[in-house]
Amino acid sequence: MRTKILGLTTFLLLSLTSFSQQSELGNWWIYFGNKKLNEKWNIHHEVQYRNYNFVGDLEQLLLRGGVGYNLSENNNNLLLGYGFIRSENYLDTSDNKTVVNEHRIYQQFITKQTFGRLSLSHRYRLEERFVEDVFKVRFRYFLTAKVALNKPKIEDNTFYLSAYNEIFVGTQNNFFDRNRVYAGLGYALKPNLKFELGYMSQIFQGSCRDQMNVICSFSF
Repeated sequence: MRTKILGLTTFLLLSLTSFSQQSELGNWWIYFGNKKLNEKWNIHHEVQYRNYNFVGDLEQLLLRGGVGYNLSENNNNLLLGYGFIRSENYLDTSDNKTVVNEHRIYQQFITKQTFGRLSLSHRYRLEERFVEDVFKVRFRYFLTAKVALNKPKIEDNTFYLSAYNEIFVGTQNNFFDRNRVYAGLGYALKPNLKFELGYMSQIFQGSCRDQMNVICSFSF
């Protein structure tokens, strides 16, 4: 197992290094973890290290955790969580940055569906955001789809296609906050251990920014 993980990680690093040498795309390194306490309760935790380039020029560091409760055997999950976000934003066209710290409380509901090789997940999230001295509220809807390629379903040693769309709606100023569209290729070493390499476009009002994503998901 260690050899396979090392080989896949090396492949992802080489691919992204080659890509970043020809592009000014940003890059997100993402880890999602989920600890099952029993049939009803779980603990979620994640780390996202977002860069303006391949690595080293920090755009945002996001730390998030929460406690979830399964409403049914079909993984209809309610979760209450907290997140800390440190953003380092460039000022205009200069090389100077400003640091913004945000504390975030969020509530979410996730429901999942399976249709043969296709699995769908819907996530509805409400966020109460404390951005320095400003309070904001935002709603997010996240739809993700995964299609198993070499197996009837995602199990051991399964390659799969992954795609998602997430829309953000604010309650202050502009109603539309942003939209994220993603597509990638994934590999499940085990059903509870997955790796993905993908491309995401983040659309704002009047602008767009693209990122490569390296994602690791682990449930235990």
